[in-house]
Amino acid sequence: MAIVLGPHQYGKAETRLVRVVRTGERHELVDLNVSTALRGHFDAAHLEGDQHNVLPTDTQKNTAYVWAKRFVPDPIESWALSLARHFVDDVEPVTGARVEVERLGWTRADVGGAPHRHTFLRTGPEVRTAAVTVAADGVHVVQGFKDLVILKSTGSAFRDFLVDDLTTLQPTDDRIMATSLTVRWRLSDPAADTDWNALHASVQAVLVERFANLESLALQQTLWHMGKAALEAHPEIAEIRLAAPNKHHFVVDLAPFGEANPNEVFHADDRPYGLIHASAIRDDAPPAGDAWLPFTGLA
Repeated sequence: MAIVLGPHQYGKAETRLVRVVRTGERHELVDLNVSTALRGHFDAAHLEGDQHNVLPTDTQKNTAYVWAKRFVPDPIESWALSLARHFVDDVEPVTGARVEVERLGWTRADVGGAPHRHTFLRTGPEVRTAAVTVAADGVHVVQGFKDLVILKSTGSAFRDFLVDDLTTLQPTDDRIMATSLTVRWRLSDPAADTDWNALHASVQAVLVERFANLESLALQQTLWHMGKAALEAHPEIAEIRLAAPNKHHFVVDLAPFGEANPNEVFHADDRPYGLIHASAIRDDAPPAGDAWLPFTGLA
């Protein structure tokens, strides 16, 4: 029996990068968290400590900075594709590259009733994400977002569930449904002329609309219908993956104080929480290849 080296990659994780675009007195701001990983002929580094083929992770960090100067990273998908292709095309030992980008949101401050030219307010906690892979099996783009906190105060039930002798949860026909969504979707064939900003905004709008309007019997059902709606609206999407922690809100018992509580006062409980994963995929979707193979966990 032999022991052999398995799949491996290396890179620089979470390079914080802020690009200011100066157009006269009016500035634009792009705030990123960039991770790069290289795949290729690096067996000797692991097996023998031979670094001749290893491009230092510090160089990868510097390259991200330089790429942000040469090319404004907006949309982040196009910028990440350019950076990944540079590593694959220009660094000989590299056969595949993964670039993961998180974009933090900023909005222009309102000062004196008008948007200020160079002052911004941090938005959030929602973060836009992109994961780009350039490899021998093709080019993959996964768009998405994380930490999108969403709540509806009615239109959600949970009943008729399996009960055993340890079950204490009571069924309900009317509850708060709240979650912090992480959603990512894979393109079937990323086109060079894709309007990444418009696609991202449209998919998010579809997901929010379905969450809001569906009379939900369970968070699982809601996630399925959200994913299905996104694929129906965008034929270019091959599959979508959704993760949703259930941010529980429990009705407070006000009877000891002589008060009725018809679903008006709740205790928001952050843990423990139910965590639901779901996905929707076209039955004729092209192979995912390494599209979902993560570096920092952004997949």
